[in-house]
Amino acid sequence: MEQISLRKNKKIQDFAYVLIGSIILAVAITSILKPNGIITGGITGFSLVIEKLVGISYTYIYYLMSILVLIATHMTLGKKEASKILVFSVFFPVVLILFSKFDLNFVQNDLFLASIYYGVMAGGATGLILKGGFSSGGTDSIAKIINKKVFRFMSISIIMATIDVGVIIFAACVFDTRVALYALITQVVSMKSVETVLFGFSSKLVKLEIISEHEKELETYILKTLNRGISKYNIVGGYTNLTRTKLVTICSPRESFLVRDLVAKIDPKAFVSVLPVNSVWGEGIGFDSLSQEE
Repeated sequence: MEQISLRKNKKIQDFAYVLIGSIILAVAITSILKPNGIITGGITGFSLVIEKLVGISYTYIYYLMSILVLIATHMTLGKKEASKILVFSVFFPVVLILFSKFDLNFVQNDLFLASIYYGVMAGGATGLILKGGFSSGGTDSIAKIINKKVFRFMSISIIMATIDVGVIIFAACVFDTRVALYALITQVVSMKSVETVLFGFSSKLVKLEIISEHEKELETYILKTLNRGISKYNIVGGYTNLTRTKLVTICSPRESFLVRDLVAKIDPKAFVSVLPVNSVWGEGIGFDSLSQEE
């Protein structure tokens, strides 16, 4: 009975994260991004660019894009993956349309400050949504689809970055290069805000320790899709006395959530521990070089 109560409270908490995150993101878009003519990456930025070209409100374009991504995710990645973005894909556009009715502008005549504020709010909101176990159904879902159907050899993180940069370049062609430069600022600040919400201020990398019956599938995903290294250890369970394999990898906070999504999909009974890492020396993405040569 207590277990059921805990699960119910956890679900309420997770939905609260999505609700609060959606409101914060909607406020950031309608009161900072849109009034100041700033662009960002992903579906939000793409919707604003299309609005400029065709004259249809970006809120309706965003809604259409969200539904299309939801349908595509369900068709290519399955029902379980689609369920993670269902709540946000349906709920957030409604909140966005609602807040767009108000004439708000929190930052005026300072595009740099507006870019910073938007990045902090948007990243914080996205972090809350991820913390609740959901997904924003934007660039990350599109990147997963592209990775599965087209570029299996390319990591999801690289695909996501390529999509965001592509949207920013598109914005530069429609607006001007100044808008694109401010868009880069919003992206950088937003990514750091996401990591801060999820892991605090101390870590830019995390160490994952995974114990699962599907270690081969997880190993292939981490090595081939994320392009991260792995160490394997034979361990003995203290309760079961069974010998298992523990996978250990170091990756970015964003990649750790991609791993979590896969583990939840193929082995819900797996054990995963996440440890913040202050610094890593050696060869690898985001690691500090051991060489003293410039």
